[in-house]
Amino acid sequence: MITKGADLSALHIKVWIDLDNTPHVPFFIPVLRELERRGYEVILTARDAFQVCELADLKGLKYEKIGRHYGKNRIMKMLGLLGRSFQLASFYFLNRPRIALSHCSRSQIMLCNLLRIPTILIVDYEFSETPLLMRPKWEIVPECLPDHGLHSCATRLRKFRGIKEDVYVPDFEPDISVLESLGLSKDDLVITVRPPATEAHYHNPEAELLLNALMERIYRTPGVRAVLLPRNKNQEQVLRDKNPHWFESGTTIIPKHAVDGMSLLWFSDLVVSGGGTMNREAAALGVPVYSIFRGKLGAVDAKLEKDGRLVMVRTVAEVNDKIAFDRRDKTLTPDKHPRAALFDIVQHIEDIVRKECPKKKSWRAAP
Repeated sequence: MITKGADLSALHIKVWIDLDNTPHVPFFIPVLRELERRGYEVILTARDAFQVCELADLKGLKYEKIGRHYGKNRIMKMLGLLGRSFQLASFYFLNRPRIALSHCSRSQIMLCNLLRIPTILIVDYEFSETPLLMRPKWEIVPECLPDHGLHSCATRLRKFRGIKEDVYVPDFEPDISVLESLGLSKDDLVITVRPPATEAHYHNPEAELLLNALMERIYRTPGVRAVLLPRNKNQEQVLRDKNPHWFESGTTIIPKHAVDGMSLLWFSDLVVSGGGTMNREAAALGVPVYSIFRGKLGAVDAKLEKDGRLVMVRTVAEVNDKIAFDRRDKTLTPDKHPRAALFDIVQHIEDIVRKECPKKKSWRAAP
């Protein structure tokens, strides 16, 4: 059956989305939904890393699990990347997608470049390392990013209004049960904390000093509880081993399973993160957010800081001076008005598909 309003020229075109990191799950759900509404067939793969598969299961996505995370060691990372590309090859030859789409899946891009399959990369951080063989053919980025430093030539670069988190925030429905599942009450002053990405190539150890200063302040402040969201099990174990006092008397909680991250942010009084999607999700929701990221500041975060939607914390002294442990009104309703980002991104994808997959006369609507 063809969805009403579907573009018949899209029929029989398979778009392959690879979910490589946890934030990719909520981001791609509206994109997937809109592509299918327009008549495309969308197929999914997911890497068994962080909480990608657990969150995809929670959201009811149908995908094939391929590959895992290989840790901080650069040699193991490269071997893992090559190995996952080889594993993805079997999926490609079985399904024969016409175009590949990701938010920085190096394994997918490398394989598709070798097979000459068009790739579309959606990215919002201009300083990520991308070796030559892992550069996409097409790139879609927020309009605030500069053209220089990106991977695609000017004729294959597309820009969208807003930030990528604007794609899925309008779909958000707060679920207060997230507090109960974590043993939190409405009377607690809740701070959601995301440690820095210590295994990332752009990590600066200064961010760990800021995290330690923040957590010590939380530990010393009565009535404050932290929900700490480590990036992986190894980071969780390191934090527990080095700082057992943080977890005394339930002051700091680490969820045992994947939680509704957006609801957690919404019912937090403030958010402190070592960079990445969580900062921008909080900004998109209007929740007070502080960044302890100490790598190169990207254009998106710089714009959010300039607009007063994100506070950058750069020194240990600023952990005490800038971060306000204030309660916020959690009875407000999230802003659900549609934003331009989703329309722009899907329109760019469709334009690219039309260029890369010209219509064949044999394509016909299914009866």
